[in-house]
Amino acid sequence: MVLLGWSWVAAQTPVPAIDAGSSVEQVLDALHASGIGLKDFSGDVSLSTTDMLGSGKTTLSGKVYYQAKGQGDARMRVIFDTREVGKKVDKESKLEYLLEDGWLIERDWKRKIQVDRQVLKPGQKIDLLKLGEGPFPLPVGQPRAEVLKSFDVKKIEAAKEDPAGTVHVQLVPKAGTQFERKFKTIDVWVDLKTDFPRRIETIDPNATEVRTTELPAVQVNQGLRDGQFELEKIGNDWTRKSEAMEQ
Repeated sequence: MVLLGWSWVAAQTPVPAIDAGSSVEQVLDALHASGIGLKDFSGDVSLSTTDMLGSGKTTLSGKVYYQAKGQGDARMRVIFDTREVGKKVDKESKLEYLLEDGWLIERDWKRKIQVDRQVLKPGQKIDLLKLGEGPFPLPVGQPRAEVLKSFDVKKIEAAKEDPAGTVHVQLVPKAGTQFERKFKTIDVWVDLKTDFPRRIETIDPNATEVRTTELPAVQVNQGLRDGQFELEKIGNDWTRKSEAMEQ
């Protein structure tokens, strides 16, 4: 599976406001504090994949919904309803993902295929906002010391192509960590008003693929309903597959 300008109303641990001159430590502390009290979020999302070997760029865009369910459990739904390859835009290539109760449901509306894939064992939990566990590498709600244990972190000088009103930090996995096998670098642009990531860009260990996630204008703690995580009924003309984990 591929998955934050924020209207922030949650209670959080008071930390000094960050600005363009804030240190790495201050930015990481702000990201940690911003995850405290987070119950849900929803909004626009786009995911771009760029092949550094020359095959081009593909961008999926749509909506994301996240809700904490308590006791270290959460659910997430992502609906990509537009696919852009180069300058060609396809609004018929709808892809949908629902991660809940240990199962990832993937739907390809154009091909009419649904795959139900078990990704967690019964009783196993996942923190979708924790680095390495969720669809988007977000250092949100994680103590500074925990992040620094696995990454070398530095500030990157502001550039004209940066999202407005953000500060840019780069995380480089330390040798021997699980992240070294997944990423060469993780770049995060943190919104100065909300203390949440606005853009996340990752490069794979071989530096052959860049993935960029944009999360603008997301609403937080709005009280998402069950209906926003309910999938539409599909017809008998769909192909359905189920893949359970080996016990």
